[in-house]
Amino acid sequence: MDSLELIINLLIIVLLVPTIIYAYKLNKNLTLLRENQNSLARLVSSLNDATVKAENSIPKLKDVTEVSSQNLLNVVDNAKSLKEDLTFINERADNLADRLENVIHDGRNLKNSSSFDTEEAQQKQSQDKSQAELELLKALRSIK
Repeated sequence: MDSLELIINLLIIVLLVPTIIYAYKLNKNLTLLRENQNSLARLVSSLNDATVKAENSIPKLKDVTEVSSQNLLNVVDNAKSLKEDLTFINERADNLADRLENVIHDGRNLKNSSSFDTEEAQQKQSQDKSQAELELLKALRSIK
């Protein structure tokens, strides 16, 4: 019986050695898991805080976006109005330039067609220029 007890004891010892090694590795892994569990809990807590801050920022961001879009809409409306004014000014300036060009052209034709250069013709030409200049000034003042 002694030999049977010895064999059983040796068998138990042989089986206990891998069990002890496995228990040691398991303990090491469990310790690592506990340490990581604390880190993971802190990470989840930080993520929750960031989520709450982001949720709180959404209404503020919405308000800022609405105000900015309203301001941008006002700027666009003002730009459209200014565009219309500039188009009107440009049309008036084109008309006045055409008139001045016609007056200059007529004056040159008058000068070329007449062989004499009288004071009366010069006064008429001067009056035409003055009238065109006055119309231009009047148009520019009405724009202001």
